[in-house]
Amino acid sequence: MALAESWHIRSRSRECAASQRPFIAGEPIITALFPDPDTSGYLRRDYCLEAWNAIPDSEETPFSSWRTLYATPGGDKPQPTEREQPEDILRRMVEEDQDHTENTRYILAVMLERKRILRETDTQRTPTGILRIYENRKTGEVYIVKDPDIPLSQVDALQQEVLLLLESTTRPPADPSDPSDPSDPSDPSDPSDPSDPSDPSDPSDPSDPSDPSDPSDPSDPSDPSDPSDPSDLSDESAAQADPPEPPAT
Repeated sequence: MALAESWHIRSRSRECAASQRPFIAGEPIITALFPDPDTSGYLRRDYCLEAWNAIPDSEETPFSSWRTLYATPGGDKPQPTEREQPEDILRRMVEEDQDHTENTRYILAVMLERKRILRETDTQRTPTGILRIYENRKTGEVYIVKDPDIPLSQVDALQQEVLLLLESTTRPPADPSDPSDPSDPSDPSDPSDPSDPSDPSDPSDPSDPSDPSDPSDPSDPSDPSDPSDPSDLSDESAAQADPPEPPAT
């Protein structure tokens, strides 16, 4: 098994491997991968065009090489996040280099290529299979991914597995303070909560003194059946005190 750094080759160099001249932004350069004599992996070297063309044929032949445009290593720094992005998963799996993730690595690389995050720069046949070399368009990071030669009948199922993996590793935890979370039972803005004692629209609230439909309200001066109305008593007393005079003879 190759060392982790041999399969995930980090960002491009800032200067030519042969002349040590610093690269200029936007300058065409050559990136080459050479077999690492100390491991079973590869070493990366970046060259300016002049130095690359001046390398004699007797020099070591690279395993893979391609032309690209120089950009400052690192590219745009991603915002800090607790979520694991698709390229993060690919990077981790390439560095771990475990056999059971071989298919997943390949599917992830193809998905990132379709999103134009990675580009395939070269393909090399080896005794153990086809190796595909991908480069991040911004950062220059290189990933060497083995093509597992997946049968077409298994591609759809593998893609679904990868999508489930992405969903489970990139979904952020639910924010308990989010008032828009419909699963929060304590949402004070829920008008359907029957336990809210302050609901002014509840007709069954006995504490509402302003309910005009309550017949037992003693303070209603307009109730004609109220025997305690002083104006009615005064009319009856006046009628009894002043009987009508007899007609004159």
